[in-house]
Amino acid sequence: MSRLSKPGDTKHQSMEQGIHMDFQGQMTYGEYLKLDQLLNSQDRLSEHHDEMLFIIVHQTSELWMKLILHELTAAIDCIGRGNLDASFKMLARVSRIQQQLIQSWDVLSTLTPSEYTEFRGKLGHSSGFQSYQNRLIEFSLGYKNAEVLKVFRHQPELHERLREALHAPSIYDEAIRALSARGMPIDPSCLNRDWSQDYEEHPSVVEAWLTVYRDVETYWDFYELAEKLVDLEDRQQQWRFSHMITVERIIGYKQGTGGSSGVHYLRGRLDHRFFPELWKVRTLL
Repeated sequence: MSRLSKPGDTKHQSMEQGIHMDFQGQMTYGEYLKLDQLLNSQDRLSEHHDEMLFIIVHQTSELWMKLILHELTAAIDCIGRGNLDASFKMLARVSRIQQQLIQSWDVLSTLTPSEYTEFRGKLGHSSGFQSYQNRLIEFSLGYKNAEVLKVFRHQPELHERLREALHAPSIYDEAIRALSARGMPIDPSCLNRDWSQDYEEHPSVVEAWLTVYRDVETYWDFYELAEKLVDLEDRQQQWRFSHMITVERIIGYKQGTGGSSGVHYLRGRLDHRFFPELWKVRTLL
Protein backbone atom coordinates (compact mmCIF):
# COMPACT_ATOMS: atom_id res chain seq x y z
CA MET A 1 0.00 0.00 0.00
CA SER A 2 1.24 3.50 -0.84
CA ARG A 3 2.44 5.64 2.06
CA LEU A 4 -0.18 8.21 1.00
CA SER A 5 -3.03 5.69 1.19
CA LYS A 6 -5.20 5.30 4.25
CA PRO A 7 -6.57 1.98 5.56
CA GLY A 8 -10.13 2.79 4.43
CA ASP A 9 -9.17 4.03 0.96
CA THR A 10 -9.25 0.64 -0.79
CA LYS A 11 -12.76 -0.10 0.45
CA HIS A 12 -13.90 3.41 -0.46
CA GLN A 13 -12.43 3.15 -3.93
CA SER A 14 -14.07 -0.23 -4.55
CA MET A 15 -17.44 1.22 -3.53
CA GLU A 16 -17.00 4.15 -5.94
CA GLN A 17 -16.04 1.76 -8.74
CA GLY A 18 -19.41 0.04 -8.33
CA ILE A 19 -21.34 3.32 -8.76
CA HIS A 20 -22.38 4.41 -12.25
CA MET A 21 -20.61 7.74 -12.89
CA ASP A 22 -21.45 8.53 -16.51
CA PHE A 23 -24.92 10.10 -16.66
CA GLN A 24 -24.67 11.32 -20.24
CA GLY A 25 -28.04 10.55 -21.83
CA GLN A 26 -29.25 8.82 -18.65
CA MET A 27 -32.06 9.95 -16.35
CA THR A 28 -30.69 11.25 -13.05
CA TYR A 29 -32.17 11.40 -9.55
CA GLY A 30 -32.84 15.12 -9.90
CA GLU A 31 -34.48 14.72 -13.28
CA TYR A 32 -36.72 11.87 -12.12
CA LEU A 33 -37.97 13.95 -9.17
CA LYS A 34 -37.98 17.23 -11.14
CA LEU A 35 -35.93 18.79 -8.37
CA ASP A 36 -35.13 21.94 -10.33
CA GLN A 37 -38.84 22.70 -10.56
CA LEU A 38 -39.62 21.52 -7.05
CA LEU A 39 -36.80 23.33 -5.24
CA ASN A 40 -37.33 26.55 -7.15
CA SER A 41 -41.00 26.84 -6.20
CA GLN A 42 -40.41 28.63 -2.90
CA ASP A 43 -40.91 32.24 -3.97
CA ARG A 44 -40.92 34.48 -0.93
CA LEU A 45 -42.98 37.65 -1.18
CA SER A 46 -41.02 39.31 1.61
CA GLU A 47 -37.40 39.41 2.72
CA HIS A 48 -38.26 37.88 6.08
CA HIS A 49 -36.27 34.75 6.94
CA ASP A 50 -39.22 32.79 8.35
CA GLU A 51 -41.43 33.04 5.28
CA MET A 52 -39.41 30.12 3.84
CA LEU A 53 -40.60 27.94 6.74
CA PHE A 54 -44.21 28.98 6.12
CA ILE A 55 -44.04 28.14 2.41
CA ILE A 56 -42.26 24.79 2.75
CA VAL A 57 -44.52 23.49 5.53
CA HIS A 58 -47.59 24.20 3.42
CA GLN A 59 -46.09 22.88 0.18
CA THR A 60 -44.99 19.62 1.76
CA SER A 61 -48.41 19.27 3.40
CA GLU A 62 -50.04 19.55 -0.01
CA LEU A 63 -47.73 16.82 -1.36
CA TRP A 64 -48.71 14.52 1.50
CA MET A 65 -52.37 15.33 0.84
CA LYS A 66 -51.90 14.38 -2.80
CA LEU A 67 -50.68 10.96 -1.67
CA ILE A 68 -53.58 10.62 0.78
CA LEU A 69 -56.03 11.24 -2.07
CA HIS A 70 -54.17 8.74 -4.26
CA GLU A 71 -54.53 6.05 -1.58
CA LEU A 72 -58.06 6.96 -0.46
CA THR A 73 -59.41 6.93 -4.01
CA ALA A 74 -58.00 3.46 -4.59
CA ALA A 75 -59.26 2.22 -1.19
CA ILE A 76 -62.78 3.49 -1.88
CA ASP A 77 -62.76 1.68 -5.21
CA CYS A 78 -61.62 -1.57 -3.55
CA ILE A 79 -64.30 -1.39 -0.87
CA GLY A 80 -66.93 -0.59 -3.48
CA ARG A 81 -65.95 -3.78 -5.32
CA GLY A 82 -66.07 -5.82 -2.11
CA ASN A 83 -62.30 -6.30 -2.04
CA LEU A 84 -61.80 -5.19 1.55
CA ASP A 85 -58.42 -6.86 2.06
CA ALA A 86 -56.79 -4.84 -0.70
CA SER A 87 -57.87 -1.59 0.96
CA PHE A 88 -56.18 -2.31 4.28
CA LYS A 89 -52.61 -1.53 3.18
CA MET A 90 -53.79 1.69 1.54
CA LEU A 91 -55.66 2.82 4.64
CA ALA A 92 -52.73 1.93 6.89
CA ARG A 93 -50.53 4.09 4.66
CA VAL A 94 -52.99 6.98 4.87
CA SER A 95 -52.89 6.94 8.67
CA ARG A 96 -49.07 7.05 8.58
CA ILE A 97 -49.19 10.02 6.21
CA GLN A 98 -51.65 11.73 8.52
CA GLN A 99 -49.08 11.39 11.30
CA GLN A 100 -46.59 13.29 9.14
CA LEU A 101 -49.16 16.05 8.64
CA ILE A 102 -49.80 16.24 12.39
CA GLN A 103 -46.08 16.63 13.05
CA SER A 104 -45.84 19.40 10.46
CA TRP A 105 -47.79 21.65 12.85
CA ASP A 106 -45.00 21.18 15.40
CA VAL A 107 -42.56 22.61 12.87
CA LEU A 108 -44.82 25.53 11.95
CA SER A 109 -45.42 26.33 15.62
CA THR A 110 -41.80 27.48 15.86
CA LEU A 111 -43.04 30.58 14.01
CA THR A 112 -43.79 33.27 16.60
CA PRO A 113 -46.55 35.90 16.35
CA SER A 114 -43.96 38.64 15.89
CA GLU A 115 -42.27 36.75 13.07
CA TYR A 116 -45.51 36.00 11.26
CA THR A 117 -46.69 39.61 11.32
CA GLU A 118 -43.54 40.54 9.40
CA PHE A 119 -44.86 38.88 6.24
CA ARG A 120 -48.56 38.10 6.87
CA GLY A 121 -49.63 41.20 4.98
CA LYS A 122 -47.98 39.82 1.82
CA LEU A 123 -50.35 36.81 1.76
CA GLY A 124 -53.35 38.84 0.64
CA HIS A 125 -56.50 36.70 0.82
CA SER A 126 -54.66 33.39 0.40
CA SER A 127 -55.56 30.91 3.12
CA GLY A 128 -55.40 27.24 3.97
CA PHE A 129 -59.20 27.44 3.79
CA GLN A 130 -58.66 27.43 0.02
CA SER A 131 -56.81 24.09 -0.02
CA TYR A 132 -58.89 22.10 -2.49
CA GLN A 133 -57.02 18.89 -1.65
CA ASN A 134 -58.00 19.21 2.00
CA ARG A 135 -61.62 19.61 0.86
CA LEU A 136 -61.36 16.52 -1.34
CA ILE A 137 -59.99 14.53 1.60
CA GLU A 138 -62.88 15.65 3.80
CA PHE A 139 -65.39 14.77 1.08
CA SER A 140 -63.77 11.33 0.70
CA LEU A 141 -64.08 10.78 4.45
CA GLY A 142 -67.72 11.92 4.40
CA TYR A 143 -67.63 15.51 5.65
CA LYS A 144 -69.79 17.11 2.93
CA ASN A 145 -70.37 20.85 2.71
CA ALA A 146 -71.57 22.34 -0.57
CA GLU A 147 -70.83 25.88 0.63
CA VAL A 148 -67.08 25.43 0.25
CA LEU A 149 -67.45 25.07 -3.52
CA LYS A 150 -68.12 28.82 -3.72
CA VAL A 151 -64.47 29.45 -2.93
CA PHE A 152 -63.50 27.78 -6.21
CA ARG A 153 -66.04 29.37 -8.57
CA HIS A 154 -63.25 31.26 -10.35
CA GLN A 155 -61.47 27.96 -11.13
CA PRO A 156 -63.92 25.92 -13.29
CA GLU A 157 -61.86 22.72 -13.45
CA LEU A 158 -61.32 22.60 -9.69
CA HIS A 159 -64.93 23.54 -9.04
CA GLU A 160 -66.11 20.63 -11.19
CA ARG A 161 -63.73 18.18 -9.54
CA LEU A 162 -64.98 19.22 -6.12
CA ARG A 163 -68.60 19.07 -7.26
CA GLU A 164 -68.12 15.49 -8.47
CA ALA A 165 -66.47 14.51 -5.18
CA LEU A 166 -69.29 16.15 -3.22
CA HIS A 167 -71.86 13.98 -5.02
CA ALA A 168 -69.84 10.76 -4.81
CA PRO A 169 -70.14 8.16 -2.02
CA SER A 170 -67.56 8.59 0.74
CA ILE A 171 -65.42 5.76 2.05
CA TYR A 172 -67.92 5.28 4.87
CA ASP A 173 -70.84 5.15 2.45
CA GLU A 174 -69.04 2.38 0.59
CA ALA A 175 -68.30 0.56 3.86
CA ILE A 176 -72.00 0.65 4.78
CA ARG A 177 -72.98 -0.64 1.33
CA ALA A 178 -70.44 -3.44 1.76
CA LEU A 179 -72.06 -4.36 5.09
CA SER A 180 -75.40 -4.60 3.31
CA ALA A 181 -73.90 -6.73 0.54
CA ARG A 182 -72.65 -9.13 3.24
CA GLY A 183 -76.24 -9.55 4.43
CA MET A 184 -76.49 -6.98 7.22
CA PRO A 185 -80.01 -5.48 7.50
CA ILE A 186 -79.09 -1.88 6.66
CA ASP A 187 -81.98 0.56 6.24
CA PRO A 188 -82.45 1.51 2.54
CA SER A 189 -82.24 5.21 3.44
CA CYS A 190 -78.56 4.68 4.19
CA LEU A 191 -77.90 2.94 0.89
CA ASN A 192 -79.75 5.22 -1.51
CA ARG A 193 -79.34 8.74 -0.24
CA ASP A 194 -78.08 12.10 -1.43
CA TRP A 195 -74.31 11.61 -1.18
CA SER A 196 -73.76 15.38 -1.17
CA GLN A 197 -75.28 15.56 2.31
CA ASP A 198 -73.30 14.97 5.47
CA TYR A 199 -73.90 11.44 6.80
CA GLU A 200 -76.09 11.07 9.88
CA GLU A 201 -75.99 8.20 12.36
CA HIS A 202 -78.57 5.44 11.85
CA PRO A 203 -79.64 2.63 14.26
CA SER A 204 -79.39 -0.07 11.58
CA VAL A 205 -75.73 0.80 10.98
CA VAL A 206 -75.05 0.78 14.73
CA GLU A 207 -76.50 -2.73 14.91
CA ALA A 208 -74.46 -3.88 11.91
CA TRP A 209 -71.18 -2.75 13.46
CA LEU A 210 -72.20 -4.27 16.82
CA THR A 211 -72.66 -7.58 15.01
CA VAL A 212 -69.15 -7.26 13.58
CA TYR A 213 -67.54 -6.45 16.93
CA ARG A 214 -69.42 -9.18 18.76
CA ASP A 215 -68.37 -11.85 16.26
CA VAL A 216 -64.89 -10.81 15.15
CA GLU A 217 -63.96 -14.28 13.88
CA THR A 218 -66.86 -14.39 11.41
CA TYR A 219 -66.53 -10.79 10.30
CA TRP A 220 -62.78 -10.35 10.56
CA ASP A 221 -62.48 -8.34 7.34
CA PHE A 222 -65.13 -5.85 8.46
CA TYR A 223 -63.58 -5.71 11.92
CA GLU A 224 -60.25 -4.84 10.31
CA LEU A 225 -61.91 -2.26 8.08
CA ALA A 226 -63.66 -0.66 11.06
CA GLU A 227 -60.42 -0.29 12.98
CA LYS A 228 -58.66 1.17 9.94
CA LEU A 229 -61.44 3.74 9.62
CA VAL A 230 -61.19 4.61 13.30
CA ASP A 231 -57.45 5.12 12.80
CA LEU A 232 -58.21 7.61 10.02
CA GLU A 233 -60.70 9.58 12.08
CA ASP A 234 -58.44 9.54 15.13
CA ARG A 235 -55.55 11.02 13.11
CA GLN A 236 -57.80 13.49 11.30
CA GLN A 237 -59.10 14.81 14.60
CA GLN A 238 -55.55 15.10 15.92
CA TRP A 239 -54.64 17.05 12.79
CA ARG A 240 -57.64 19.34 13.25
CA PHE A 241 -56.76 19.96 16.90
CA SER A 242 -53.09 20.62 16.13
CA HIS A 243 -54.15 22.99 13.36
CA MET A 244 -56.38 24.92 15.75
CA ILE A 245 -53.74 25.15 18.49
CA THR A 246 -51.04 26.24 16.05
CA VAL A 247 -53.26 28.97 14.60
CA GLU A 248 -54.16 30.18 18.10
CA ARG A 249 -50.51 30.14 19.11
CA ILE A 250 -49.47 32.28 16.12
CA ILE A 251 -52.39 34.69 15.53
CA GLY A 252 -54.66 34.22 18.54
CA TYR A 253 -58.30 34.89 17.73
CA LYS A 254 -57.68 37.16 14.74
CA GLN A 255 -59.66 36.58 11.55
CA GLY A 256 -57.97 34.26 9.04
CA THR A 257 -56.33 35.77 5.95
CA GLY A 258 -59.00 34.21 3.73
CA GLY A 259 -61.83 35.73 5.76
CA SER A 260 -62.63 32.71 7.96
CA SER A 261 -63.18 33.18 11.68
CA GLY A 262 -59.88 31.43 12.36
CA VAL A 263 -59.74 29.57 15.67
CA HIS A 264 -63.54 29.77 16.16
CA TYR A 265 -64.09 27.99 12.83
CA LEU A 266 -61.44 25.35 13.53
CA ARG A 267 -62.76 24.68 17.03
CA GLY A 268 -66.27 24.08 15.69
CA ARG A 269 -65.03 21.35 13.34
CA LEU A 270 -63.71 19.30 16.27
CA ASP A 271 -67.27 18.31 17.16
CA HIS A 272 -67.82 16.62 13.79
CA ARG A 273 -67.70 12.82 13.51
CA PHE A 274 -66.89 11.10 10.21
CA PHE A 275 -67.90 7.58 11.28
CA PRO A 276 -70.32 8.08 14.21
CA GLU A 277 -71.46 4.47 14.65
CA LEU A 278 -67.90 3.20 14.97
CA TRP A 279 -67.50 5.40 18.03
CA LYS A 280 -70.92 4.65 19.47
CA VAL A 281 -70.38 0.89 19.49
CA ARG A 282 -67.51 1.36 21.95
CA THR A 283 -70.01 2.49 24.54
CA LEU A 284 -72.56 -0.19 23.68
CA LEU A 285 -70.26 -3.23 23.66
